Amino acid sequence: MTIAEIYKSTKDRLSEGGISEPDTEAGLLMEIYLNVTKSDLILDGKKEPDTESLKAFEEAVSKRLTRRPLWYIVGKAPFMGLEFNVDERVLIPRADTEILVEEALRLLNDGSRILDMCTGSGCILLSLLKYSNDCKGVGVDLSEGALEVAKSNASLILGKDANVSFIKSDLFENVEGQFEMIVSNPPYIASDVCDTLMREVKDFEPRMALDGDKSGLSFYERIIPEAKKRLTIGGNLLLEIGYDQGDAVRDLLEKEGFIEIQIIKDFAHLDRVASAVKSALR
Repeated sequence: MTIAEIYKSTKDRLSEGGISEPDTEAGLLMEIYLNVTKSDLILDGKKEPDTESLKAFEEAVSKRLTRRPLWYIVGKAPFMGLEFNVDERVLIPRADTEILVEEALRLLNDGSRILDMCTGSGCILLSLLKYSNDCKGVGVDLSEGALEVAKSNASLILGKDANVSFIKSDLFENVEGQFEMIVSNPPYIASDVCDTLMREVKDFEPRMALDGDKSGLSFYERIIPEAKKRLTIGGNLLLEIGYDQGDAVRDLLEKEGFIEIQIIKDFAHLDRVASAVKSALR
């Protein structure tokens, strides 16, 4: 089969299999496994791939048709212009989370100490360290599997001598020291909503990284008071939040005496990030 025929066939199969963006994913799979770009399809559509590449491509398509997420199949996912190792032990980095990183970079000073609570793949913390100067980072997670992935990403993104460490801890339980910035993308989906998520998420991504208990707010209720104790005066706290959680998280921050509270919207104009500063007064 020519690459043009393979593309059409793959797109149709993915569509029939319930994949929401079959055109995009067919193109991505062809680019990754067959080294075929969109330009190749237009300019050289009659080209035929080699047998070994086609075999690997077909295996990937078959896995995708089980609704296993594309980036778990590939084993890497893009985030902030970087590429992170991912598997079923960690959430797949989302473009929405880049809003948190971009806001954190705007506030981050060189040489700061950064704590990333519920670090997962480490994509938030490692991006901040990659794009800043002389900062030190600590990533915390309760999942040993997630920490293994994060450590592999630290070597991949920052090299072996990176100024970062990872701790297994139930939130702040094993954390020591003070930080100029604390960031977190905690579980924030209400338990009863988790079972309604698309199959790629509910059947493959780690439930413990998604489930924010009955209200979806339990992790904020635990993180915010403890973050206040661990931040230096004037330090920044940035939290990814659900689309309808801005008011509730603002109330929690105000209760703990945080100032300069902002609820930052995503590109769909939905609540996405809560940002606040530790006051010198409380």
